[in-house]
Amino acid sequence: MSPDANGQSASTVAGKTGSYKGSAPTTGPSRPQRSCFAGLSDDGQPMFSIPIRVYWEDTDAGGVVYHARYVAFLERARSDALRDLGRGQQALQQAGLVFAVHSMRLEFLRPARLDDLLEVTAEVARVGRASVVFAQRILRGEELLLTSEVKVAALRAADFRPCPVEESLYQELKSLQAGPMA
Repeated sequence: MSPDANGQSASTVAGKTGSYKGSAPTTGPSRPQRSCFAGLSDDGQPMFSIPIRVYWEDTDAGGVVYHARYVAFLERARSDALRDLGRGQQALQQAGLVFAVHSMRLEFLRPARLDDLLEVTAEVARVGRASVVFAQRILRGEELLLTSEVKVAALRAADFRPCPVEESLYQELKSLQAGPMA
């Protein structure tokens, strides 16, 4: 992973380009703060994002994205963010760790539609010894469609019992943690 001209790092994942936004300010128009999650502010904190195109399989008969598909889009962004850090699901499992969703809060603001190109973000909001909270959002261009907060629990792969995140991963996630959430 190497920085581009804007100081951002990019990687290609399954034909998609995902990237962590560095601490340097990004160019272009800023996004208005419309989320109920303060940790989602566009304040230059590291945030991962992937593009996702909306296909027929993602929509209802009216061409609007079915609500459960948003959860899948959010999962892809979190998984790809970890993979980009060299901590993909298989690598974590081989190390004896899995993350499982403990809870999530979604705020649907506007609908996504057939053929929209979405940006799905994942930002580390809080890190505990046995959990990580991700602040995520889905955008269509500059338009905010959804905000979410997803708490994942660290579990031992062998028996799915809670366990602490190993120190190096804990420190890596802590270094990506966004500013304080309200």
